[in-house]
Amino acid sequence: MAKWGRGSFADACERINAHTGSGIGHRQVQKLAVSAAVDIDAFYDALVPAPCTDATPLILSVDGKGVVIRREALREDTAKAAAAKGGNAMKTRLASGEKHGRKRMATLGAVYDADPAPRTVDDIIADPDRQEADHGAAPERRQGPKARSKWLRGSVTDTAAQVVSAVFDQAGHRDPGHRRPWVVLVDGARHQIDLIKAEALQRGVDVHIIVDLIHVLEYLWRAAWCLHDSGDASAESWVARHTRVLLGGGVQQQTAAALEEAARAARLRGAQRKGIDEAVNYLTTKAEHLRYDTALEHGWPIATGIIEGACRHLVKDRLDITGARWGLSGAEAVLKLRAVRANGDFDTYWAWHQQQEFIRNHQTRYRDQLIPTT
Repeated sequence: MAKWGRGSFADACERINAHTGSGIGHRQVQKLAVSAAVDIDAFYDALVPAPCTDATPLILSVDGKGVVIRREALREDTAKAAAAKGGNAMKTRLASGEKHGRKRMATLGAVYDADPAPRTVDDIIADPDRQEADHGAAPERRQGPKARSKWLRGSVTDTAAQVVSAVFDQAGHRDPGHRRPWVVLVDGARHQIDLIKAEALQRGVDVHIIVDLIHVLEYLWRAAWCLHDSGDASAESWVARHTRVLLGGGVQQQTAAALEEAARAARLRGAQRKGIDEAVNYLTTKAEHLRYDTALEHGWPIATGIIEGACRHLVKDRLDITGARWGLSGAEAVLKLRAVRANGDFDTYWAWHQQQEFIRNHQTRYRDQLIPTT
């Protein structure tokens, strides 16, 4: 059973038939996978969370990844958009700007505990000027917070709002009194941030939303290539200096202004300064969620590695394999089973699932037909 979330349905058919000689078919294996995942939501509702102190940060994160889905299982808006295009311009490949219109977004959520690990700017990125003076020697860095008691949830049937709600349900299960700091890590997508803020407001909980530092670095690198030639090693030091300013709390006042000044000094115009304009706009609009100085002081994580890794492991490594075309129920079941395995809960879940199957198929069905004793 545990292998269903790892390999293909065809591989599962071969394994089962090789061991049992039962002649089970591809569609039957899909139905078995759906049946195997039926109790996962109830299992996590009943699971008692590990105890934590009030000072232990509660980390929440949400992200999405597209899954190639059969046409009849596309979301309504995607199906309408694909139909409205009236087909692609070329038969053998996509033209510039065209999309297949064949993916449905899988939304993933993560909740985990992380003991606080206060750090400084030097622990995140070394001072390039000091490194040059010290001939490249780097001081020892303190490690960031480590994730534990990780809970992952993924769905292709639920909307992003429903997954965000489930993430907050899990966080509330761990901290019903809202006594711990709730830290939400995002990649900067406006839609995700709006959903998170709305959910937090509805539940009356204060959350600290932090935009992933790696996404911010990508914008700084785009700005760097507006001012440096391709392959120029000095661009790395330039990005490091501005990143250190951001980590120290200088967002709109220092970094964005410095980028604007650099563009003016270099006399960049139009497309020449596109990367700088995008970086300035990003830093300005996300300023309230870039308080890395506060996060480092309190020992919170500042990167979305957990949810990014989940998108790769749960979705890309299995649901996004070459040639795969998923039905909705099969994709949902495999995604949930892979999440249970990633959480390290599969053996516990399977024992609990078998107990629920026994109750459904035997105790409940035959309860009223038991022969009375005399």
